[in-house]
Amino acid sequence: MPRLYSAPEHRALYSGLIPLHVLYHASKEPIFGLEMIEELRRHGYRLSPGRMYPLLHGMERKGLLKSAETTAGRNRRRVYRATPAGRAALSVAKERVQELFSELFEDVISAAAKGASRRRRG
Repeated sequence: MPRLYSAPEHRALYSGLIPLHVLYHASKEPIFGLEMIEELRRHGYRLSPGRMYPLLHGMERKGLLKSAETTAGRNRRRVYRATPAGRAALSVAKERVQELFSELFEDVISAAAKGASRRRRG
């Protein structure tokens, strides 16, 4: 697992992917803050509640997420879902990220294509 959090001076290079990751999961199913903190940790990101909850609230203010309070037994939890505007924004972002990543990984893609071509001929 990459240790992205170990290089704070490079955080700005990938921090924009965090809201996209949140939006992606919120478009699939309802999410809550602690769940997303744990999900992002599995990918090497360390976010505190002091960063996650303002992110969720900001995305809700921008109309990308909508929240509702749920109750399970004695536990109350605020869950977030992607709005139609959030889903549309995610769709556009996925296209743009794919385009950028295609350029960023063009050498890897080219090498993989050459390797596949050699295997087919051999």
